[in-house]
Amino acid sequence: MRFGVSLPCFGTDVDAAVIADWAHTAEAAGWDGFFLWDHLFAFADGPIDVVDPWIALTAAACATSRIRLGTLVTPLPRRRPVVVARQTVTLDRLSGGRLTLGVGSGAFPFEWDYVGEEGDHRTRGEMLDEHLDLLDRLWTGEPVRHEGRHYRAAGPEWSAICYPPPLQRPRVPVWVGGSWPGTRPFVRAARWDGVVPMRDGPWEVAHTAAVAARMRELRGDLTGFDIAVPGESSGSDAARGELHAAHADAGATWWIEAVHPWRTDLPDRDWVHVARGRLEAGP
Repeated sequence: MRFGVSLPCFGTDVDAAVIADWAHTAEAAGWDGFFLWDHLFAFADGPIDVVDPWIALTAAACATSRIRLGTLVTPLPRRRPVVVARQTVTLDRLSGGRLTLGVGSGAFPFEWDYVGEEGDHRTRGEMLDEHLDLLDRLWTGEPVRHEGRHYRAAGPEWSAICYPPPLQRPRVPVWVGGSWPGTRPFVRAARWDGVVPMRDGPWEVAHTAAVAARMRELRGDLTGFDIAVPGESSGSDAARGELHAAHADAGATWWIEAVHPWRTDLPDRDWVHVARGRLEAGP
């Protein structure tokens, strides 16, 4: 099992330079992955600093050489497929093939209804599926013609060519996020390269085992497929190795350490330094 950290793209004094420092710190401490949330607004009354995760991850890519980078998760229905193709390919090539794209259909009305985006959750799911299929084709670097219900990349005697393709083959790995237990997100995830299950409350070993069983049922074979489970562990907790091993035995391939200001076990002080301290402690 590999170990990643997941951090908000917002917080007091958080900027792209801080994100780059966090990523460098995480790599030096032995983490395998560094992932940012993708939100437009902070989860509290402002003003609170918010950074664009893609620009911040570009800074992180320039500050690191080994650690895997990505978003957990990007709500694709509020982004344009051709723009996402350009951004992901650019970052994948800049990082030397270290990008993972986490995706979801999104939540919270202040990032959808209140800013004029699609408010219906089922429609966003349809948009997500169409977006992913189109993005996968755009990543080939070959001519693409697409005229779908929600997206278009076609014109008279014209096809979209997003060249060059990503450095990774056959594509940038796609992990699909979804609330557990659920149906549609996990059926969707089975078609791609990994799943990022979420739930309200603690994530238990039994949940990991249930997700692994569901993915095995849907895919038939989990070879090359990632199950990235959420969790919280203390860098000074001697028992964390047993916790990690239990999830690995249950089917997890990644432990994603959630590092955020709402953790009650982290010091209640300057968030930038608190987060850095947890990263320095390693997995």
